[in-house]
Amino acid sequence: MANRPMIGVYSGVDGKKVAQIKNPAVFTAPVRLDVVHHVHRDISKNSRQPYAVSKKAGHQTSAESWGTGRAVARIPRVPGGGTHRAGQGAYGNMCRGGRMFAPTKTYRRWHRKVNKNQRRFAIVSALAASSSTALVMARGHRIENVPEIPLVVSNETIVDVAKTQAAIKILKALSAYADVERTTYSRKIRPGKGKGRNRRHINRRGPLIIYDQKSSLCYAFRNLVGIDLCSVNRLSLLLLAPGGHLGRFCIWTKGALERLDALYGTYKRPSIEKKDYFLPRPSICISDLGRLLGSQEIKSAIRLRRSQKRHSLPKKKNPLTNLGVLIRLNPYAKTLRRKELLRSHQRIRREEQVRKARKTNLKTQAKALKVTEETKEKTETEETKAETKGETKETKEEAEKKKLAKKKKGGRKYASRRNPHKKAFKALIHQNK
Repeated sequence: MANRPMIGVYSGVDGKKVAQIKNPAVFTAPVRLDVVHHVHRDISKNSRQPYAVSKKAGHQTSAESWGTGRAVARIPRVPGGGTHRAGQGAYGNMCRGGRMFAPTKTYRRWHRKVNKNQRRFAIVSALAASSSTALVMARGHRIENVPEIPLVVSNETIVDVAKTQAAIKILKALSAYADVERTTYSRKIRPGKGKGRNRRHINRRGPLIIYDQKSSLCYAFRNLVGIDLCSVNRLSLLLLAPGGHLGRFCIWTKGALERLDALYGTYKRPSIEKKDYFLPRPSICISDLGRLLGSQEIKSAIRLRRSQKRHSLPKKKNPLTNLGVLIRLNPYAKTLRRKELLRSHQRIRREEQVRKARKTNLKTQAKALKVTEETKEKTETEETKAETKGETKETKEEAEKKKLAKKKKGGRKYASRRNPHKKAFKALIHQNK
């Protein structure tokens, strides 16, 4: 991925460029994400330990089925009596205290074999991706202030480092300590049961330091969180692409970078240390297809585009829905359509006239009805007034008659109440005087 011819070598003391080194051909190899995923998945399975449940688990009882006819399931049941356990189902994976479904075995196929050429292809792709600034940043590494990717440090300033404080000074001088801080702040407790199995904490991955010969720098950098160390002679895909994700931030020593051409070869000569190994060639040297196809060299070699008229079969159109096709088949259809339109217009006009006439007639009828109703109301009111007057006269005469009748009746009653001997008493009183 790094297409520049030379790479700078930086000092670990002040972070300044000290020298230049030729760019290894490995960094221009094709990046195949599918190959990296496939190889990483299979290689990561090779560190697993076999596990299995006990062979006797769930079968440590002499259970037998009760058979049919007792209105219970035919699952084997624990014998005996006097306890809750007696009569309970056993052996089955649906039973309490039974075995699991498909019990795990230690003779499972735990490990995977991976072709040597595939492993080498994946490592080469991971190395090429680690030389791309975009892929390294996309993976989450903090390399904004790093002078160059890949970052190469001179052997004189990094090989003899023995203390962690000196290692931190080197990383700060190279502006790479921000990525180490990112990993320290990411340290947290692992979710799940793993925190009780000697792997309590997890953290992000930081820089990978690649050296050519083992020295005291391994002891200086190993105590920093997130930093991994690896020899250039034993590069691992698990360290170059953790989790199968390309773009690990790598810090190279000058001696390690110089050995890459001898280990993996170039496009002109094979590898010196690996037998019959050639670098994988990219299928396209220039991936910018727009620039390739738009170049004058290709345009001059390609013939001009032919302007061909496409002879397509005419679509069959329905004359019942398409007027143009109908007129083509029957020219008289146009006049028929006109006549229909004229008739429809005339019909609409007549209907409007009839509606208007009806409206006017209705108005006149309504007025006449109003007049007749008013006259009827007037006559009815007059008749009612006259009737009321006659009724009042009749009622007065009747009332007088009733009064007289009442008086007559009342006189009789009064007379009947008088004492008939009253006059005789009065006469006697006058005589005695």
